[in-house]
Amino acid sequence: MSWRAFDHPRLAALYDVENLWARDDDFFLALANETAGSRVLDLGCGTGRLTVALAAAGHAVTGVDPAWASLAAAREKPGGEHVTWIEGSAADAPRAAFDLALMTSHVAQVFVEDEHWRATLDDLSSALVPGGRVAFDSRDPAARAWERWNASDELRLPDATAVSVRTELDAVEDGTVSFTATSVFEDGEELAIGSTLRFRTEQELRSSLEEHGFEVEAVYGGWAREPVGAGDGELVVVARLRPPA
Repeated sequence: MSWRAFDHPRLAALYDVENLWARDDDFFLALANETAGSRVLDLGCGTGRLTVALAAAGHAVTGVDPAWASLAAAREKPGGEHVTWIEGSAADAPRAAFDLALMTSHVAQVFVEDEHWRATLDDLSSALVPGGRVAFDSRDPAARAWERWNASDELRLPDATAVSVRTELDAVEDGTVSFTATSVFEDGEELAIGSTLRFRTEQELRSSLEEHGFEVEAVYGGWAREPVGAGDGELVVVARLRPPA
């Protein structure tokens, strides 16, 4: 989804209502905990659900996101004061400063154009120390998740405001899926955000990582580390930055 979907205070609050702690958070937290006291970059950290948990687990965490409203919500979370927050992109992350870089909640799919994806991988390789790891999730195109995206729901914000949420599929073409998420608040405000996501295949992800100095350690199909095609319809990727020759 476009980062602009989370650059409005009401939509940032709605994101937290719609997206509670789940198995993907357990996976990435456990991955970080394999090395105590890691320096972790959370790229596309959003409202900081996982980011503050990483800090609470004893890691030195930097959260980066382009959406100011999401970062404002993240800073207010308990433990938010223990995270370094940066409004920006991977290009704004410190160089050679991290042992682990994460892109969770399908952030990798926001980089629709290959040029943008390649630039992000370059920035991540610069941000990591030699031997550092990157991990992210991307929906497996073979699972065709978009076929289940036409949906509606009734939710309430923490202040008890009722919100009607509707997602409508717009187009599926050339490895991309476009959709519109519309939120109607009980006071009549309506916020409609159109987004496009890129669905890269496992081979496309592997090739792009290898071309940018990473060695792919594993690609899982789900949060219990199942084989691709046998899990949750995911491509959960863990790769390591190769040391300089």
